[in-house]
Amino acid sequence: MTNPPLITITRQYAAGGSEVAKHVAAELGWTVIDNEFVDEVARRAGLPPDEVAQKEERAPGLLARIARNLAAASPEISAGTRAGTTALPEAEAEEATIVKITERVITEAASHGRAVLVGRGAQAVLARRPNALHVYLVGPKAWRLEMAVEHLGVAREDVEKVLDETDRDRDRYVKAHYGRWRQEATLYDMVLNTARLGFRGAGEVVVAEARRRQWK
Repeated sequence: MTNPPLITITRQYAAGGSEVAKHVAAELGWTVIDNEFVDEVARRAGLPPDEVAQKEERAPGLLARIARNLAAASPEISAGTRAGTTALPEAEAEEATIVKITERVITEAASHGRAVLVGRGAQAVLARRPNALHVYLVGPKAWRLEMAVEHLGVAREDVEKVLDETDRDRDRYVKAHYGRWRQEATLYDMVLNTARLGFRGAGEVVVAEARRRQWK
């Protein structure tokens, strides 16, 4: 059976990942899965979704609680000690648990296809999947700083720190768990500069490629 088509969107902070994804999904009649990733991980861990940071690849303050709740509910997915293995240090074990659950959510979403998946390492999890279009959104730092202030509501005095830390965390997440450098252009089918194209323009480029592939 042919895998149903899907699109992953990787983005630099404030490069418009959510906006582009929404436009692409609306044009194609597909589903967007963005902050739903962290909401679903929280749900499976038995935690209120509003406790999960929705703009980051990880929510450090929740790692221990999520890990404990998941281990209690489903011991087989715990990243702690297993028969014949050595226990990971606590922090690594907690993050490994989050990664495992996030991968399950991504894989389940991908099985249905016709979805636009934003972030959370989806481009790495699904790197070898046929019928996947991997997109990376970028923009000059100065422009993204302004976008963060204007569209994301980040305080101007904090914006550069937030931007740098977020991109660094996202890079580290993909490198640590998948051995990939997130900024490597050859990992993607297209790299789009949203400062030049605009969010809508970038979305139209993605839609055009999906239609060229005769995805419906």
